[in-house]
This record gives sequence, C-alpha cells and structure tokens, in this order.
Amino acid sequence: MRRRTFIALLGGAAAWPVAAWGQQAAMPVIGYLYAGSPEPSAHLLAAFRKGLSEAGYVEGRNVVIEFRWAHNEGDRLPELAADLARRPVSVIVAPGSILAALAAKAASTTIPIVFTTGTDPVQAGLVASFNRPGSNVTGVTSMNLDLGQKRLGLLHELLPNAERFAALMLQQSSQVEAMVQDMLAGAASIGRQIEIVRVVTARDIDDAFANIAAKRAEAAVVSPGPLFNNNRVQLAILAARHGLPAIYSSREFAQAGGLMSYGPSITEEFRQGGIYCARILKGEKAAELPVLRASKFEFIVNLQTARAFRLEVPPALLARADEVIE
Repeated sequence: MRRRTFIALLGGAAAWPVAAWGQQAAMPVIGYLYAGSPEPSAHLLAAFRKGLSEAGYVEGRNVVIEFRWAHNEGDRLPELAADLARRPVSVIVAPGSILAALAAKAASTTIPIVFTTGTDPVQAGLVASFNRPGSNVTGVTSMNLDLGQKRLGLLHELLPNAERFAALMLQQSSQVEAMVQDMLAGAASIGRQIEIVRVVTARDIDDAFANIAAKRAEAAVVSPGPLFNNNRVQLAILAARHGLPAIYSSREFAQAGGLMSYGPSITEEFRQGGIYCARILKGEKAAELPVLRASKFEFIVNLQTARAFRLEVPPALLARADEVIE
C-alpha cells in the first residue's frame, strides 16, 4: 500500500467517530422520569420501547433516552425533573406516577410531557380536559384509583363470610383521601368493616402488614402505586406469611405470587406512552393530543396461591377471570 493512500485511509478512520458522534448528538432526546427503580420495572420500560419502535423510533439508532430514577424517594422527583428540564430533551415522559408527572409539569411549561397514571389528570391539575389538554402535557390514564370498590367486591365474592377487611394505601398519593372515601363507601355497600393502613416508604411495608394482622383483618385490598409495584414480591410474601388473602391492582402482582389482581394492563399504558412520545417527536403538539383512557382491564387469579391459602375459588369467579395461573 502506498504511504499516501494509507494516510488517507487513516485520516478517514480517525474522522469517522467524530462524524458518528455528531449524528448521535443530533438525535432527539427523551427524558425518562420514573418514581421507582430500574430492575422491577424492566418489563414496563420494554413496553415503552416497543411503543417507540412501533412508531419508528429505536433507542440508540434514532433516539436517545436520558433516565432519571427516584428509587421510591418521591421527594427527589422535583430535583430530577428540573435536571431533565435543563438538558436538551425533546420530550419528558413521566410514566406510572402522578407525582412524577406533576414534578415534570412544574419543571417546564414548554417541553412536551407525556404521563401514564391511574389518577384523573383533570382533578390532579395536569390537563384542562381529556379531549383538549391545553398545555404541554398529555398522556394515558387508567383511572385505576377508582377501582377500589370493584376489587373489594371481588374479594368479598371469594370470602363471603369475612367481616373485616383492610386497605393498604400510599400516603404520598395525591388522591389518597379520594381513595379512602372510595374504599369506605365500598365496605359500607357490602355491610363490612375496613381498616385503612397507610404506607410512606418501603420500610413501612412490614409494619403495615403487622398492623393489619393486629387489627384482625381477614383480607386486604392493596391500592395501586409505584412503591407497591416495585415491592410486589415482598407484598406477596408478607401476605402469605400473615395468612392474609389479598387483591392487587395489576397482573404483575398475581404473577409475583399474589392471590388475585384486577386492573388495567400497565404494560399497555407504557406502550401507548411510547407511541405518544414518538408522535410528539414527529411534530405533533401535546396540547392537541387527547388524553387516552385505558380500555384493557384484566382479572387474574393465581390458583397456586389460593391452594396455599386453602381457599376454594368459586367457579363463577374463575369463569370471569381473564387468566388463571396454575
């Protein structure tokens, strides 16, 4: 090889990383603000990436995702959201937590924000209306917090002779009082008593179950929330240890060993969130994208756990299940 040709090739090779870096730097950036931790939510992130890819965006190829994890420390969310807002992000996604969505909205009035939540986003102050959000915020909601009475009713069908129930709730939820009133109304409708037990951090979960046992509750409804999602295995273990049949807010809990679950498909919400982020990257405005309502709800029964509790699940209840885990 001639010396001049070799030098030309070497120069091209040296220039390639710079060019590649320049292309990567030009990619749009999604800020990902999550209240929990990466490991327990890996399947949800996969669903979000799936939604992005369905709309033409693949991480590392034509989009970059900048992650911020609060690790169940809700008071860190405003700081993490502000950090993302200071960076050149094209959109911020705040999935699975109303507190994360509110923190993102407080951090920027110009960067488009996509949320996924179980909360009513109008009541929470995220958007002006479902059809016309009217600001830089839009997303997907399951209205999951309104399903407490439904879950209590399913638990009552399984345990018709149970007199005392408990409801495990996240104190940091922005709509915790609305959830409390919903559960109290549900208990009154079936003529039963219910104890409200509140949790602030993961360290409170063990004590909460001990408290439920001390109050002689015979079954429990575990309300939705990222803290519970990230500690679903611990919740299933504690329920078994205390002999406390429980119903949870999504299939992930039943898959982790929980007795029953009823609620929206969380993975579908994250997938839709990915699609909305992609639409915004393509030029659509958050203010003109209506808030989506979850349409897929699932009732899951874990028969293996039922046997461990020595419970006979009524055939009528099993017949209504979307999935039975043997």
